[in-house]
Amino acid sequence: MKVFILNGPNLGRLGSREPDVYGSATHEDLINYCTQAGESLGLEVQVRQTDSETELIGWLHDAADAQAPVILNPAAFTHYSYALRDACAMLAGPLIEVHLTNPAAREEFRHTSVVSAVASGVISGFGVFSYILALQAIAAMQPVEK
Repeated sequence: MKVFILNGPNLGRLGSREPDVYGSATHEDLINYCTQAGESLGLEVQVRQTDSETELIGWLHDAADAQAPVILNPAAFTHYSYALRDACAMLAGPLIEVHLTNPAAREEFRHTSVVSAVASGVISGFGVFSYILALQAIAAMQPVEK
């Protein structure tokens, strides 16, 4: 099963962007962790990152057309992108919203997610391990073949 892992703005700067907040793992490290975890769970993982809202919405449309599960870190778009929220609402497969940090423990403007209401679940605050937990959840949601 193919799983889209989609990352929004500034996540390509992991490792150098506020490592005291977001950790020292790079985006390349994140790709490797997710690919390895996906393989161990029998999932084909495709990790993408963009700073463009338009491109991210296009990828969500692709996932909707493929009826594929999505793990999404909308980053700053979390708090205000209704267009992103609407694209998420079109998904046929599970959607797990992930965050490296716990938004509820940060600045007040980060406390609201416009995406959460259309997500199957939200995992936050575990650094890059948030993605591994999301992959485990996606694997657990899949019907067992006989």
